[in-house]
Amino acid sequence: MLKPSDKWKWYFDKSSACLMLDLGDTYVFQTNLTKKHLVDCAFSQNEFTVDDASAFQTFKEGLAYLELNEYRKDELTLYCVAAKRFHKPVQPKSWFFDASTAEHQPVEGELVLLSNSINRGLFIVLEAGDNASLVCPVQLTGFLLTAEKSLAYGEAIKVMHDRMSIPNQADLCLPMALVG
Repeated sequence: MLKPSDKWKWYFDKSSACLMLDLGDTYVFQTNLTKKHLVDCAFSQNEFTVDDASAFQTFKEGLAYLELNEYRKDELTLYCVAAKRFHKPVQPKSWFFDASTAEHQPVEGELVLLSNSINRGLFIVLEAGDNASLVCPVQLTGFLLTAEKSLAYGEAIKVMHDRMSIPNQADLCLPMALVG
């Protein structure tokens, strides 16, 4: 199980064109955030802060009941922390999702359910706003937005709250590929 450390360092790796997290002891984690999705401060070395550690704990708790192995939970948790801190501000892309009848104000680290005419899936809230939140899919298979476009596992998208609903217990058991 991964535990946050004040020795961890964020940096941008030009050769992979991705944000990386140096975990020490020769371990490096490659995030899913490429150059075009990063705020300017991500291109210099950054400490793993107390706020990052707090976000890590929040996301880890939000993912605790999912049927993912520990490695995948740690991976998704780090994707979430990276996106929360370094993802560029974006406009909502709610048209990919069906409207929900539930009126819900999500909070960071909470799982929400989003659906469209193709599928439905669980997403974790990375950053909660007044009317829209940055979220990412937690299924390893990602989420189909259209027949030609999909969101990868852990890829962030901003969605209006009127598209989100609270998952029930059955939703927490959506099919997921378990990878060792």
